[in-house]
Formats: sequence, structure tokens, C-alpha cells
Amino acid sequence: MQTTFSESKPGAEWWRSAVIYQIYPRSFADGNGDGIGDIPGIISRLDSLAELGIDAIWCSPLTKSPQKDAGYDVSDYRDIEPLFGTLQDFDDLVEKAGERGIRIIMDLVPNHSSEEHVWFKEALAAQPGSAARNRYMFRDGKGESGELPPNNWESVFGGAAWTRITEADGRLGQWYLHIFDKSQPDFNWENPEVMEEFDSVLRFWLDRGAAGFRIDVAHGIVKLQGLPDVVSNDSTMDGVDNNGSAPQADLPPHPFWGLDGVHEINRRWRKVLDEYQDRAMCAEAWVMPLSRMATWVRPDEYHQTFNFAFLETQWNKDKMMAVVDESIAEFSHVGAPATWVLSNHDVIRHTTRLSYDKVPPQGDGIGPDYPQPDEALGLKRGRAASAMMLGLPGGAYLYQGEELGLPEHTMLEGSVRQDPTYFRTNGERVGRDGCRVPIPWESDQNAFGFSTTGKSWLSQPENFKNYARATQDGVVGSTLEMYKSLLQLRKHHALGHGSLEWRNELVPAGACAYQNGPVLVVVNFTNEPFTLPAGELLVTTQLDLAAEGLLEADQVAWIRA
Repeated sequence: MQTTFSESKPGAEWWRSAVIYQIYPRSFADGNGDGIGDIPGIISRLDSLAELGIDAIWCSPLTKSPQKDAGYDVSDYRDIEPLFGTLQDFDDLVEKAGERGIRIIMDLVPNHSSEEHVWFKEALAAQPGSAARNRYMFRDGKGESGELPPNNWESVFGGAAWTRITEADGRLGQWYLHIFDKSQPDFNWENPEVMEEFDSVLRFWLDRGAAGFRIDVAHGIVKLQGLPDVVSNDSTMDGVDNNGSAPQADLPPHPFWGLDGVHEINRRWRKVLDEYQDRAMCAEAWVMPLSRMATWVRPDEYHQTFNFAFLETQWNKDKMMAVVDESIAEFSHVGAPATWVLSNHDVIRHTTRLSYDKVPPQGDGIGPDYPQPDEALGLKRGRAASAMMLGLPGGAYLYQGEELGLPEHTMLEGSVRQDPTYFRTNGERVGRDGCRVPIPWESDQNAFGFSTTGKSWLSQPENFKNYARATQDGVVGSTLEMYKSLLQLRKHHALGHGSLEWRNELVPAGACAYQNGPVLVVVNFTNEPFTLPAGELLVTTQLDLAAEGLLEADQVAWIRA
């Protein structure tokens, strides 16, 4: 029997302040020993997540897929991928998580399907101009015999964004669009049949108890009329390879990122969710600046959107303060909470990224031939960034393993990589596998407790044993215990529903402090230690702070103000 959560009051809905934990299913916990994580594995670890203190779990795609892009190539939107389990397993997950007060959020992939989806198979067998073809973005090629792609668009994963098909009669024919891998054909969102299908898919999972959705590539599903050439191609999800800054004003609109037409679809989906009690959806929308991102969370659109501007901000006092101020101001203007995030399955883990001088563009990673990061500095800054983030008002997302302080796996060899980016760029870009390595549970077990057999779809680095959950559990000062304390205090003082006031007058120049309710959060961005303001120490990233009384560089303390 599914747990029924009490309905939130307007202005105090659960998603406004929730801490949501992202599970990358194949890398969380393996329940059957095949080396790939699954739903039974998730269920077996629910007590650990409840102990951590999260409010909901977002699962990266569990739906049926040939797994050419780790589940983001969906072949059946209404079934569970057998690698991960069954629909009954999903129902069990919703029920057992609910018993622990944890909601389950699904990942929806509406920009594209798998090439193995029945609709795409029908499209390949059909004639140009047919209803089956019109569900996707098929176009005639350029050149005398259509031998050239319809435009110059490039895939996010590298290479052309178009693939030419062989027609049923054996002749070379039309081209289809895929802004990701060629196994991921883009839907035609001008087609009412596509819209109606996804209305139905949303209701299917909501009826099964899903608390909502994270919408993949939410800003990419509408393409500009006429499919004009891109002025400047790059590999990033915002179409502007400039670390998240706003597009140049003199450039025309990007032909497939963040077009205004998406807002009509946002509103359509919001109406579906509003048919149900207390559900929410979060957009993966790489749109800048934040004033533009905030238009995605107007009252009749998404409930949340990931704050990628915050994620991409360097570890610097002025830059961090600026993005926090801008975020709170812009989201508040539309009545939405800011939704903070530091890591996910598409970016270098923040415990590594914040110590790395030249971070590769979004969607790429660090390989064994790259300059290697400073692991100790990365962990220190990563813990500090988390402690700064979790005191902020609004919602927050955690990526599995960050509560352990896991670093990026930077030494994966090409022979074991699986990200399409690596193959489509012939190894020029190593891709995202480094942040997707199975997480460690017990340091003295096979595969560090990820699986009972020792199998692991990606090899784990030896240093992961130092971060295993069992090794940190109950250990004062460990990253795990720090996260537990932060989440407990955040919930106890309702910081997610609070407000922020900068109190920099209490700390030296170069450091910063803010107050949210009774909690004062102090962050040392300087290179010198300083004495903390007076007050009861609640939690700190610094092991010896209570004895020393000095907050060192790249450390954070929460004080009862």
C-alpha cells in the first residue's frame, strides 16, 4: 500500500524547500550481482538515504532502453528497463520509499526517443511526408542528390546532428535530426500526436505514484522554423561555450536552445501535473542569464529549474555572492524558490571541479592524460561549497556520492569508457563517465559493496575505499556525518523556507557570512584563518575548529546567531 503524503499548503509546498537526492541507477547499488545497479539495489539502501535526511529521490531514467546513452535513449516510455527491474519493482520502490517519507521523482526524456522505439521503426519503414515520419524531424538533404545534411547543426556529443537513412527500396533517402547521438532521433514537437503521447506518459507515472518529473533537455525540444544554420557551433547545452554567461546580443536566436515556443509545452505539462495532488516538475534548462531562466518557473510553468549558473560559479567570494543574490532576486520575482545544485551525472563532481584550474566545457570530463586535480584541496572546497549551499533558502539537489565527498574518477582508460561523447569525438573529449562510477558502500567488500560479485560496469578507483559509506558512518567530522548534520539543521530550522541576509560586517574582508533564520553561515574564502563571530557552533567543515577557535581557509561554520 502506497504512503499518502499530507498535502502542502500554498507557499509551503514540499518542493519549495526539499533536498532531493539524484540516483544514477546503474551506479547506486546492484541487487543481483550483474555489475549494474538496479531498483532492488535502491530499495536495499533506502534506510541509508532516510538516515541521511533527504526528502525525495530523483532517479535518472529507469524506462526501457537499449542503454546506448545510459537510459537517455528510451524505447518504451511506459515500462521499466529489465536491467533495472520491473514495473512491480518500481511500485515497491514508491511504496517502501514512501514509508520512509521519501518521494520518487522520474526522469522524463521528451526531446528524443531511442532508435528502437516503435514510432521510429515505423518512421523508417514509412514514406517521406507520412504521418509516421512527421513524429520525428525528417528532412530532405541538400545538394544535387540530397547528399548533404539539411543544415550545419552539430551534435552535443560531437559530429553532425543529422544521419541519412536508407529507404525501404534501398535508395539513400532523407536525413533525421539528433542533437545527441544518432541512436536518439529528435521528436517533432509541432506534431499534436507527440504532445498527446507525452500527456499520456506523464499520467501513466503519476498514476503509479511518481511525485513528479525531472525533464531532460527541457530547453531543446522546440526548433526554430526553417531550421536555419547555427552561427557558431559548440558542444555545450546552452549553445554558448563561455562558462554560462549570456549569449552575445548581436547573435540571432539559437535555433534549438531555449526558444520561446517551449513555454507553451511547459504550461501544457503543468496543467497535467495540477490534475494531481502535490506533484512537481524540474527543468533541465541550460538557459542564461538567470532572469531568462526564471521565466521557466512562472506560476503556470515548471515548479523548479536547476540553477546551473550557481553550479558553474568558481570558488570565489564575489562571484558566489553575486550568483546567490541574482538567483534569489530573479526567482523571487516570479514567486519561485531558487533550486541549488553543485553536481550531477553530466558534470565533473564538484569535489574535483572546484580545485581544477581549467574546467573542461559542460558535458566533458578529465582523462588520465590531463593535468590531475588536487584531491585534498578539492575535497576541502567541495565540503565548503556544500555547507554554503545547504544553508540557503529554497530547494537543493544532491548527486549520489557527494555526501561521501567522492572525487571524479579521472584515470579511466578509453577501453572501458561508455559515454557516446568519447566515441563520437574519437577520444578527443573523454565524456562524462568519470562522475558516473559506481559509489562505494563498504571498503572491505567486492566492488566496495556496490555488488556482491565484484562486478562493476565501470571500474572504481582504489581511492574510493577511503570514501566508503561504512567507513564514514558515525565518524565525527566525516563528510557523511557533516551532510547528516547539515540536513538535520536545515530541516529543524526550516531554512529552505527562510530568507537570506548578508552579514559580512561580522567577518574579515575576503570572507563572507549570511544569516538565514537563527543560523549564521560563515565562509572563509581568504588564505588566512580568522576568529569566528560569537555564538554556539552548530556544524563545521573544519575538524579542529572547536579547539582552535579559528576558521581556516576554504572552511565553513554554521553558528546559532
